Amino acid sequence: MADAAVKTAPADASEAELTDGFHLIIDALKLNGLNTIYGVPGIPITDFGRMAQAEGIRVISFRHEQNAGYAASIAGFLTKKPGVCLTVSAPGFLNGLTALAHATTNCFPMILISGSSEREIVDLQQGDYEEMDQLAIAKPLCKAAFRVLHAADIGIGLARAIRAAVSGRPGGVYLDLPAKLFGQVMDAEKGEKSLVKVIDAAPAQIPAPDSIKRALDVLKGAKKPLIILGKGAAYAQADDAIRSLVEKSGIPFLPMSMGKGLLPDTHPLCAGAARSTVLKDSDVVMLIGARLNWLLSHGKGKAWGEAPKKFVQIDIEPKEMDSNVEIVAPVVGDIGSCVSALLAGMGGWATPPADWIKTVTSKRDENVAKMAPRLMNNNSPMDYHGALGVLRTIVKERPDAILVNEGANTLDLARGIIDMYQPRKRIDVGTWGIMGIGMGYSIAAAIETGKPVLAIEGDSAFGFSGMEVETICRYKLPVCIVIFNNDGIYRGTDVNKVSSDPAPTVFVKGSRYDKMMEAFGGVGVNATSPDELRRAVNEAMDSGKPTLINAVLDPAAGSESGRIGNLNPQSALKKKA
Repeated sequence: MADAAVKTAPADASEAELTDGFHLIIDALKLNGLNTIYGVPGIPITDFGRMAQAEGIRVISFRHEQNAGYAASIAGFLTKKPGVCLTVSAPGFLNGLTALAHATTNCFPMILISGSSEREIVDLQQGDYEEMDQLAIAKPLCKAAFRVLHAADIGIGLARAIRAAVSGRPGGVYLDLPAKLFGQVMDAEKGEKSLVKVIDAAPAQIPAPDSIKRALDVLKGAKKPLIILGKGAAYAQADDAIRSLVEKSGIPFLPMSMGKGLLPDTHPLCAGAARSTVLKDSDVVMLIGARLNWLLSHGKGKAWGEAPKKFVQIDIEPKEMDSNVEIVAPVVGDIGSCVSALLAGMGGWATPPADWIKTVTSKRDENVAKMAPRLMNNNSPMDYHGALGVLRTIVKERPDAILVNEGANTLDLARGIIDMYQPRKRIDVGTWGIMGIGMGYSIAAAIETGKPVLAIEGDSAFGFSGMEVETICRYKLPVCIVIFNNDGIYRGTDVNKVSSDPAPTVFVKGSRYDKMMEAFGGVGVNATSPDELRRAVNEAMDSGKPTLINAVLDPAAGSESGRIGNLNPQSALKKKA
């Protein structure tokens, strides 16, 4: 890589002040308020990280690019500004690309910036260091991809990346920066003028008045209406308007996992604990920032019952409408504008029939009462319900903390058991249901919000990003990690009957993940009962010290694939006796 050029003052009046690609990229980021970079240093971007830090940008250095990418993606969700991930070329780029695709699928604004080999060598396939046509690879997996070849185009390149990431339906953008670009020198005054401050990157998209009237007419005719709040509703940060719409309409609402907390899960209209009933029995469903994908059984099938449904959908992407079922009242626009327009058009509003509200309330209360005793046990070793009962109370007492959650049973049970009270406080695996987001999300959540983080991890899920506990300790972040350790994937009881190798889903028995945290100067605790878990988590949250709690669960606790075992293909052949 070319030696880093620096901004140089003129020796005399006849000499022009110079700048280079390094400084222009840094200045362009700062001009647009992008003051944090998540990444992994290495050729050809090592000097860039040092220089960005020296110029006041916070550079968070990870142990693996995929985790840095997840951090950038959730930073975008939490702030509505593109999270920035910086990687080296080829393998580093590919590691970050998983997170970029994840951001695009989940509609999180993110920019992946990667160094790359020179075009003339790549195009002739001459075998450069980490040679790869990164732009071509990235294009199918993200919302947009750009390459900058000349220092004078850096300002435009970043501006286009920002607009693409946040406008319309947000998503991931790739920005390719060949190594030679960093060292390119140009006149400093011309360089400054080439930078672009992006104005109104995500302008409001006002819904058509006819679509608002149509949606209200459909809702008025409903006998058993339901509102579903997705993570798009949380991203929109239209919290007051959404709450007003729910309460003014009197319609029960079902929050999707990352939509929890827009209204408290304890709100009288929350149908979270009556999910099966409201999906099956509702007659009109309004989706706000939620998609009828696999997480909602595609809007059809047994989960939705036999009675015909009418769907109202609010989404900024017109192509989302009718993706699985007919949408009788599509409302296209940004969520804040759409919800405000609905409120303005409601006028005198008749709340839903009392018998529907009574049905939903009764089923919710029945399910909550049925679950309560299971959450109060003090078994040792623990089961999921005893452990989650403790964490449920802690989250209630600390509603401002960020909850990060991943795993199979750990995720599926936690999102149903732990109530949330504020928006954007629960972040998890998202649309793809992937494992590995835990530590990246935790790091970004702590940095972007300044709030304490409680990460509830399955032992398998933790393994994807576990080395980032060193990053958490290095930056002294207020993150408390609880690992539900039942010695395996789903559970630790599978047996290999044909050899001495362990079964594919079984881990080392009695693993002590808490020792990992101690190795890097953090606090490690081994908790074998709900009482011990309660004490350890409260101490960690009070202290703000990086803490990892090894929560010892019964190896038999857990079920195959959590609650989505139906997605696991079964062999058509009978097992041999």
